[in-house]
Amino acid sequence: MLGLDNIEKIKPGGLELKDRLVSVNRVTKVTKGGRAFGFSAIVVVGDEAGTVGFGLGKSKEVASAIAKAVEDAKKNLVKIPMKEHTIPHQTSARYGGADIFLRPATHGTGVIAGGTVRMVLESAGIKDILSKSKGSSNPHNVVKATFKALLDIRRPEEIARLRGISLNKVFNG
Repeated sequence: MLGLDNIEKIKPGGLELKDRLVSVNRVTKVTKGGRAFGFSAIVVVGDEAGTVGFGLGKSKEVASAIAKAVEDAKKNLVKIPMKEHTIPHQTSARYGGADIFLRPATHGTGVIAGGTVRMVLESAGIKDILSKSKGSSNPHNVVKATFKALLDIRRPEEIARLRGISLNKVFNG
């Protein structure tokens, strides 16, 4: 999806996925016979329990563009490492002009995020997080930057295994 190798792909079978429409763009192609209108949609799907994906769809009608985007999103589902209700550690990522910063938050904080980032985080099932979106507000780049940031997150168990130390030593030095 974004060129990352350490991601855990998920099959959509058996999951109860909810889709959220991020944006629909009307695009125009000027031809000899006049203007040809089309639509481009970006959708985020997730089970609100750590599995999330996004997809793009293009068509001459809005409804079929959205349907294509949902199908594409179901093909690109990934598992996000979570610690109870938030993420294990802070992360940031850049995609195009969009720059996203994510920081774990204590229980009860809620999702502090803008519209596009909020849709991705809520679809993933993250309940408490602080975020900041800088740079471009283009929904396509913001969604991709948010995914890139979420996929950069590593579990504490994985870090302990890679360093060859105990899990307790990861947290307490």
